[in-house]
Amino acid sequence: MYSFLLTILLVLSAILVIAIFMQPQKNPSSNVFDNSGSEALFERSKARGFEAFMQRLTAVLVFFWLAIALALAVLSSQ
Repeated sequence: MYSFLLTILLVLSAILVIAIFMQPQKNPSSNVFDNSGSEALFERSKARGFEAFMQRLTAVLVFFWLAIALALAVLSSQ
């Protein structure tokens, strides 16, 4: 059981890293000292389409990753 959960955790970790890298960039301005970049920093816009899907997918993957990591911690302490 422990080795199965550990394998699932490792696979889920790789998928989570890929999901994080696939998220679209929030601030298109690459210059930190640009005045137009500071306006986009504080505005809040609701995610739509692919961005919303990736945020939800990442949140679900993180939840399962934490649950499996907690289960592994409990199993290893017994």
